[in-house]
Formats: sequence, C-alpha cells, structure tokens
Amino acid sequence: MPDWILAAAFFLAAILYSSVGHAGASAYLAAMAFLGAPTPMMRPTALVLNLLVATIASIRFARAGFFSWPLFWPFALGSVPFAFIGGGIVLPGHWYRTLVGLVLWVSAARLFLDLRIPGATHLPSRPIAILCGAGLGLLAGLTGTGGGIFLSPLLLFMGWAETRQTGGVAATFILANSAAGLAGNPSSLMHIPPQLPLWATAAVVGGIIGSELGSHRLGTPAFRRMLGVVLIVAGAKLIFS
Repeated sequence: MPDWILAAAFFLAAILYSSVGHAGASAYLAAMAFLGAPTPMMRPTALVLNLLVATIASIRFARAGFFSWPLFWPFALGSVPFAFIGGGIVLPGHWYRTLVGLVLWVSAARLFLDLRIPGATHLPSRPIAILCGAGLGLLAGLTGTGGGIFLSPLLLFMGWAETRQTGGVAATFILANSAAGLAGNPSSLMHIPPQLPLWATAAVVGGIIGSELGSHRLGTPAFRRMLGVVLIVAGAKLIFS
C-alpha cells in the first residue's frame, strides 16, 4: 500500500469528520479498502485512529460548550458493553467486508442528507436512549467504527439535540465505543502495521484542524458530498468484490 497516499487520505478524512464531531473510521476503512488493505488490519487500525481523533474532537467541542452529559450517558451506558462484545466477534472476511460496505453506504447517506429539524430539542427517555445505545454499540464493535455516524442522524432526526451539540456528544460517544471495541479484541492489535505512527500523525493533525473549525462552524457541504461519493464507491467495492 502507498503509505503516503493513505496518510494524506487519513489527514483529509480527519479534517472533514472531526469538523462535525466524528472521528473518521468509515473514511479510514474506505481508504484502506480502495488500496487493498488486508482485512485483519482494517478494524484495529481504524479504531486506533478513531481514538486519537475522537479525543481531540471531544475536548474541542466540550470546551466550546457543545457537550451534554445528560444526553450522552444513557447512550454510552447501553453502547459500551455491546461495543466490547462486538469488538470480540470476528466475522468471516466476506461478511465483515459486506457489513462495512453497508456502513459506508449509510455514512454516505448521512453526509448527503441534512437531517436537522426545526423546533426546540428535548432529551429522550432513558430506557429508549440505553436501548438505542446498545444497538449502536454492537454495530460499532463489529465494524470497527465508533457508532457516531449513526448516533448523529438519530439525535437530529428525533430532535434530541441541535447540530453542534450533536457533534460534541457524538465525539465522546465514538471515543468510548472505540476504546471498548479495542478492549474486546486486544489480539487484533497484532495486525496493526508499522506505518501506524505516520498515519496517526496525519490523523491527529487533521483532527486538530477539523475540530477547531467544527467547534465554530459546520463542515463544508461540498466536501461532505464529495466524500459521500467516495464512500458509496468504496462500499460497492467491498460488497461486490
């Protein structure tokens, strides 16, 4: 794999995703899929990069006042145990790549659609939030994503958070689930390639830039649509190859 091409892709993905409170796992998986990365290395590599970028985004959005503990903790309570369980499940290569491909398509839809609804926001009931968190956590652990790509549209569609608050809650949600997913399958870390320091540096710098922009304004719609096209193509490559 061309190491510097992946580093550049991770850098751009981290800027774009962290600007909306995400950590970029679906884009990291897309880039690795495009360049033919071995399946065993994809999930742990994406999760490590997720941890780094989500940490930065969580701090930046919280400092800007866009984090809500009452909204976050019920979702996290449900998600973290199931992200741990999902992280310990190793799907056969074909099933894993198909599932990740579907995740990339859902991610693309999330980028293309503006799911914000007008009106005042309200907190969900705790049982509903915990149940939703459990489902998102399991999916996050299975696919090597943090689950934020699914949490954000849910919060917006249900009117449970406004846009920037969604970014702050999603970033911390991704951080918790990424850590749980790695903890659920520590042996996967042996598949992390030696190029990780280079890729991590690129993702961290991108995360710093993107989260700084995102804590004051949303990401550029044109770039989000362009990334959506990439995710659709990458998802098709994973599913049908």
